[in-house]
Amino acid sequence: MSDIVLAGPAPTQEASPKRQQVMDAATELFLAQGYGAVSMDAVARAANVSKATLYVYFASKSALFARIVCDRGLNAKLDESLYPDHVTDLRTALERLGLRVMEFMMQERTLALYRIIIAESARFPDLGLAFYENGPAVFLARAGSWFAAQQAQGLIRAADISVATQQFMALLRSGVFLRASLAVPPAPTEADIAATVTAAVETWLRAFGTDAAAGRSFQAPCDCA
Repeated sequence: MSDIVLAGPAPTQEASPKRQQVMDAATELFLAQGYGAVSMDAVARAANVSKATLYVYFASKSALFARIVCDRGLNAKLDESLYPDHVTDLRTALERLGLRVMEFMMQERTLALYRIIIAESARFPDLGLAFYENGPAVFLARAGSWFAAQQAQGLIRAADISVATQQFMALLRSGVFLRASLAVPPAPTEADIAATVTAAVETWLRAFGTDAAAGRSFQAPCDCA
C-alpha cells in the first residue's frame, strides 16, 4: 500500500515546530531545485534536523510532498462557508467558490508547484499520485458532495455528479490558468480572473442548472426529447 495517501489533517502529534520547520525547508528546496534533485538528506540539512527526526515525521520524500500539498493546498484554503447548506442563489454560490479556487490557483507558489508536478511526475509517479490524491481528488470529493446536495434540492439537473464536478473544475482551469501555468504574458489581471469565473459558472449552469437555479439572464436548457 502506498504511504502517500494522506488526504486529511495531520495527526495531532505531528503538529510541532520541527515538523513545520521541515515542511518550510522542503517547500523552498522543491521550488528552487525541483522534485527529483531534492534528497531527504538535503531536506534534513536545510531544516537543521537529523535524518532520524525527519523520518519520524515523513516516511519518504513522496509522503513529505503529499503532506505539503495536503496542508498548504486548495482544500486547506476553502472553508465550509463556501459550501452552504441552504442555497437560494446557486449562481452566486458557484461564483464565490470559483473565485476562491481561482485566487488560490493563480498564486505564484501554487503555479510553481504545479509546474514541478507536470515536469517530473512522469519520472516520479509517486509525485503525481501524491498531488492528485491530496489535492484535486479531495476538492472533487467535497465539491461533489455539495453538488449532490444541490441536486437533491432541485437546483442541478439529473446528471452524473462526478462528471459535473470535474467539468466545473475544468472550466475554471481553462484560459487564464493555462496561460499563467505556461508563463505566457501578459499576466492575468483580477478582472481577467473574475471574467473567467463568471464565464465558467454561466457555461456550467447552462449544462447542469435547472430553472430553480436561474439567476439574472440564465435560461436552463430544455430537456425535451
